[in-house]
Amino acid sequence: MMHFWLRFLTVVLLTLGSAAGFVNPFVAVDTVSAADLPKEAQLTLVLIRNNGPFPYARDGITFGNYEKRLPQKPRGYYREYTVPTPGRRDRGPRRIVAGNGGEYYYTDDHYRTFSRIRE
Repeated sequence: MMHFWLRFLTVVLLTLGSAAGFVNPFVAVDTVSAADLPKEAQLTLVLIRNNGPFPYARDGITFGNYEKRLPQKPRGYYREYTVPTPGRRDRGPRRIVAGNGGEYYYTDDHYRTFSRIRE
């Protein structure tokens, strides 16, 4: 019976916290300094801040966060941008995801893991 109440309380707190804009405590996101990003990611950050021009047609599309690897936000809150991968002819696995609140996340494994970018 105790497990039921713990699960129930967890769901309630996550729901209320998400609605109030708090970060889901179960979303594990590392951090990385912008200076420690690959040079292609640093250049992509500059493009994002300057609103382009972007080299890929899909840059700036909505990132759905379907796997819930980032804090839960309303649809349309996150946008994704391609970080070129040397030696790849396609878009490759690297992306920067930008939140409407000014936060940026980097992934080099096509959304499996993220690091929040520290300025």
